[in-house]
Amino acid sequence: MSDEKSAVPAWEQRFRAARVSLPDWAEDAPDRALYVSNATGTYEVYAWDRATDAHRRVTDRPNGTTDAELSPDGEWIWWFDDNDGDEFGIWRRQPFAGGPDEEAVPGLAASYSAGLALGRDGTVVVGRSTDEDGTTLHLRRPGAAGPQEIYRHEEYGGVGDLSCDSTLLGIDHTEHGDAMHAAIRVVRLADGATVAELDEVTGRSEPRGVACLGFAPVDGDTRMLVAHQRRGRWEPMLWDVVTGAETELLLRDEDGHALPGDVSAQWRPGATALLVEHEFEARSELFSYDLEKGLLVRLETPRGTVGGATARPDGTVEFLWSSAAEPSAVRSTSGAVVLRAPGPVPPGSVPVEDVWVEGPGGRVHALVQRPAGPGPYPTVFEIHGGPTHHDSDSFAAGPAAWLDHGFAVVRVNYRGSTGYGQAWTDALSERVGLIELEDIGAVRAWAVESGLADPARLVLSGGSWGGYLTLLGLGVQPDDWTLGVAAVPVADYLTAYADEMEALKSLDRTFFGGTPEEVPERWAASSPLTYVERVQAPVYISAGVNDPRCPIRQIENYVERLEQLDKPHEVYRYDAGHGSLVMEERIKQLRLEIDFALRHLPGQRGAR
Repeated sequence: MSDEKSAVPAWEQRFRAARVSLPDWAEDAPDRALYVSNATGTYEVYAWDRATDAHRRVTDRPNGTTDAELSPDGEWIWWFDDNDGDEFGIWRRQPFAGGPDEEAVPGLAASYSAGLALGRDGTVVVGRSTDEDGTTLHLRRPGAAGPQEIYRHEEYGGVGDLSCDSTLLGIDHTEHGDAMHAAIRVVRLADGATVAELDEVTGRSEPRGVACLGFAPVDGDTRMLVAHQRRGRWEPMLWDVVTGAETELLLRDEDGHALPGDVSAQWRPGATALLVEHEFEARSELFSYDLEKGLLVRLETPRGTVGGATARPDGTVEFLWSSAAEPSAVRSTSGAVVLRAPGPVPPGSVPVEDVWVEGPGGRVHALVQRPAGPGPYPTVFEIHGGPTHHDSDSFAAGPAAWLDHGFAVVRVNYRGSTGYGQAWTDALSERVGLIELEDIGAVRAWAVESGLADPARLVLSGGSWGGYLTLLGLGVQPDDWTLGVAAVPVADYLTAYADEMEALKSLDRTFFGGTPEEVPERWAASSPLTYVERVQAPVYISAGVNDPRCPIRQIENYVERLEQLDKPHEVYRYDAGHGSLVMEERIKQLRLEIDFALRHLPGQRGAR
């Protein structure tokens, strides 16, 4: 190791080390692939010719690019062009071999993306979302003069999938007004007529969601792979959209036991088998399912988290894997490392411990990491965003940095998190934020009573929804936390609702059971601004000035109130959206957060 490298702290090495995403390949040209990497220090899109092992950077923008898709013939790379992370833009495309970018679908104004489907015959469906128009879907056929609007609704929806022959389109929609539980409509593109509808929300006292996982990849095959919640968790089924026949897949392991967690699937080439992804208690694994034999076979993956998988035409499966202790890698069931990022492998970190704590709504799962030496430790409660998301046994440079500085890290999969069944996720309603804080509070009590956490040095931290829960927790549980670190948070919920993107407005109306005008008391009870006078701990806030999800104005309202009350706080604003794709910017932000903690926690040495 060189002196220069050894002088760089391990936590910074983890951020600077190059990473690669799971490569996506062209359906009719499997040697042509696309992936995202931060090899230059900023996440950008790369083309990979697997036959020659030639790699080429496709995009080069100051604030990075991550949303891209290959056309089925592998000739074109589509990528979404927004303005400095504001998520509002248009699709552009460039030839796979390189060349100038061009506007992919002229005639469509900028919008938030609501999905994209590229057909094998050149058919294109673009999904758009705007505050003025709601969701609109637009069809462009080969040789057509311009795009044609084929769907419009004020509630949020999006492109599901095109059938293999480009005659049918699946649409995921929430026309019923419940953004947590979507329905599926299938339309015939020739005339726009509805072919089938799968709606398990309308008229039900206990709504269940469905989601399009994709049409069978065979011409003339009208089967769609669908995710459903009929038994209180996500499971796959086959739905023939023409005949209406449904085939629920009751997947059981080699011992005859039903898979206990959420189960998703994707078609394997040829449509005779499925690649099954099973997620349970913050970890995941892969299976192959033979549709004719009804046989489920486990694919060997290490214990940890599969961050995506794809079945190749040669029968192998490639997957992105990591654990809390080991950085990510793109692997194959053949045993090979498929794609290795250039440069050194980042340092590893500390394995997680599973902790279960009794909470007011049931057992709460927490992932705990301990630094070297005896406790009790200064402890960071790193709260995940979403909220329909969950923390997993996967590699994350942020928690590893806190561990390097002597902090224990606790991550809580509170009610509202995914991966623990529909009832756990759907428990987040009406008392938004307050429900999650009850679960976080129960884990906090365990952490102190068990001797893990020093009660005088407790940091509540998180980004996005985790940042929201941080600010809310500092006001609702002021005696429980020593300081708070909130990144891109919701701080003033009423103003956030007025300014945020339409898709999130729909989700918020579902959470609260109405608009701020219809149920004002619920919105007020869940807004951090309501409790700002009760905040005792020093507060650090970072915010993206172009953020469409947690807009800057509502954060400024909260900060102004902190200033009026003379509450100790620091604010960092950066020129991007809901987070940054630039590694040096991420390092800067985390350095500021750690510096803030070291300066304000009792008994800590000053920041280095």
